[in-house]
Amino acid sequence: MQISDKTKLLLLVLLTIIVGGLYLIVGINFDIFEYQFFSRLRKLCLMLIVGGAIAASVVVFQAITNNRLLTPSIIGLDAIYMFAKVLIVVVFGVQSVLVTNTYYSFLITLVVMVAFSLFLFQGIFRMSNVSVYFILLIGVILGTFFRSLTGFLELIINPEDFLAVQSSMFANFDASNSKLMLICTVILIVLVLITVYFIPYLDVLLLGRSQAINLGISYATLTRLLLILVAILVSVSTALVGPITFLGLLTVNLAREMLGTFKHKYILPATICLSWLSLFIAQGIVENLFEATTQVSIIIDLVGGSYFIYLLIKRRHTN
Repeated sequence: MQISDKTKLLLLVLLTIIVGGLYLIVGINFDIFEYQFFSRLRKLCLMLIVGGAIAASVVVFQAITNNRLLTPSIIGLDAIYMFAKVLIVVVFGVQSVLVTNTYYSFLITLVVMVAFSLFLFQGIFRMSNVSVYFILLIGVILGTFFRSLTGFLELIINPEDFLAVQSSMFANFDASNSKLMLICTVILIVLVLITVYFIPYLDVLLLGRSQAINLGISYATLTRLLLILVAILVSVSTALVGPITFLGLLTVNLAREMLGTFKHKYILPATICLSWLSLFIAQGIVENLFEATTQVSIIIDLVGGSYFIYLLIKRRHTN
C-alpha cells in the first residue's frame, strides 16, 4: 500500500517532535537539571527558528533557479558574513565594542549582508533581460573575491585576533543573546509566513520562465521579491548563529526523495522538519558524543557535503 504525501508529512512531524523531546532529556545531568534543561530548551528554540529560515530560503531559491544542486550560499552571503566579521577585527581591534557587544556585532553583520544582497539584485535587475543564472554567476565571482580578501586579512592579523574570529566560521547555538533571539524570532516567523503565502507561485515557477509568464505571473518582479526574501532569511539566520552551508541542500533534497512530489505545500514543511531533525541530531551528537569539543556545523557540512557529491554522481549517471 502506497503512503500518501500527507501521511508521510504527518509521520515526519511526529518524528521531529519525538527527536526534539529526546534532545532535551538524553544525557542530561540531573544534579543540575534545571540549568541544563533550560539551556537546551533555549538552544532548541534557536534551532527551530534558524532551521526554519534556512529551509524556507533554500526551497524558494531552488524554485527560482529550478535546480536541485543550488543553495543561497552560492551567491556569496557566507563569504560576506566572514568578511564583515574579520574586517571589524582588523579595523577596530578584538577589544572593540563593535566586536564584544552582541547587538552591535549582529546589526553590523546583518546590515552588510542585506546591503550586499540588495546591491547585487537591484543593481543587476536594472539591466534588461537578465537571467537568474547571470545573477548566480556574479554572486559566485563576488563570493570568491570576498573569500580571498578574508583569507588575506586573516593572514595579516595577529594570532590572538584570529582566534577571536575563528569561532565565527562555524555555527554556534550557545552564543546568541536571549533578547537578540527574540527579535530574530519575530523577523524570521514573519518571513517564513510570507514564504508560505508564495507557495502557489513557487509551483508555477518550476514550469519555467515562459510558462510562468503565459500563466499571468510577472516573472521579473516575482523573482526579484523572492530573491530579496531569500537574502534576508539567510542574512538574519547567518548573522544570528553563523554559516551552515550544506543544511539546506541536504534537507530539501531528502524531502524531495522522501515525498516524491514537486508540490511546495508538502516540500516546504517537510524540508523544515528535516532541517530541525538534522540540527537536533547533530547538536545531540556534539553534546553527548563529542562533549561539546566540536561545532554542529562541522557534522552537518560533513554529511551534507558527502550527500552533495552523491547527488552529483547520481545526476551524471542519470544523464
